[in-house]
Amino acid sequence: MSATDWYAHKSLENGVFWIQERFYESGNRANIWLVRGSHQDVVIDTGLGLRSLPEYINSKGLLGDYSKRKNPLLAIGTHVHFDHSGGLHQFQQVGVHKAEVDALANGDNFETVTWLSDREIVEDPAPGWRAREYIVKAVTPTHILQEGDVINLGDRQLTVLHMPGHSRGSICLHDKENKMLFSGDVAYDGSMIDWLPYSRISDYIRSCERLVKMVDKEEIDQVMPGHYNTFGSKRLHRLASNYIASAGACHRASTCLVKSIASLALRASNSRSAC
Repeated sequence: MSATDWYAHKSLENGVFWIQERFYESGNRANIWLVRGSHQDVVIDTGLGLRSLPEYINSKGLLGDYSKRKNPLLAIGTHVHFDHSGGLHQFQQVGVHKAEVDALANGDNFETVTWLSDREIVEDPAPGWRAREYIVKAVTPTHILQEGDVINLGDRQLTVLHMPGHSRGSICLHDKENKMLFSGDVAYDGSMIDWLPYSRISDYIRSCERLVKMVDKEEIDQVMPGHYNTFGSKRLHRLASNYIASAGACHRASTCLVKSIASLALRASNSRSAC
């Protein structure tokens, strides 16, 4: 299957493209965002990486006249979980938060939570492909990101917000001028996941409190999440507030149990993959 068949996209306003993997039918299917700038273009999250994302972007002309641009396309992972980071190795320039640099550089399929099944891939990307052979390919980031960094695209800037909780290196990218938040898995219109190996409820609460404050200060109008559909500030406020309210003792106890089971299952899965 070619890259042009594997992906699909739609054009949104303000130079933003929404790209998805057509044949990955799962709640884990991540949104891929291409953000155009006058001097620099950025891809935010890269999906599984089963087919060439750069090839698709170029074949569809999403970068315009790329030959006139000085800077190569920059791919940023909002975190290194497999559904967001699998395609990072396909790019010359790669950025992730400093807390997850080693996991990506070492191809750590435990921290990248590599958990993929054959039934989720409804059309094989290549003959003989099998999910059990899938890994997140190691890549050394060229851009080590941290809180407050500004990614200058020329006519727009994206500010890095370190928002741990879902993972220790989770970030959001905030386009202040356009009041747009690329939220990764920090917030999307579904249940927030805080039971993975490097999740931490106390961090997640603080990140959600920060999101609530940003909405209250009218810094966000639109959220471009890591999964599912886009939504507005009121929905973000409700999602974040609901998580804060629900993260009591019972939630912490049940999450601790699920986290232990998930960690054991991931280690067993990755051990089988290595055999």
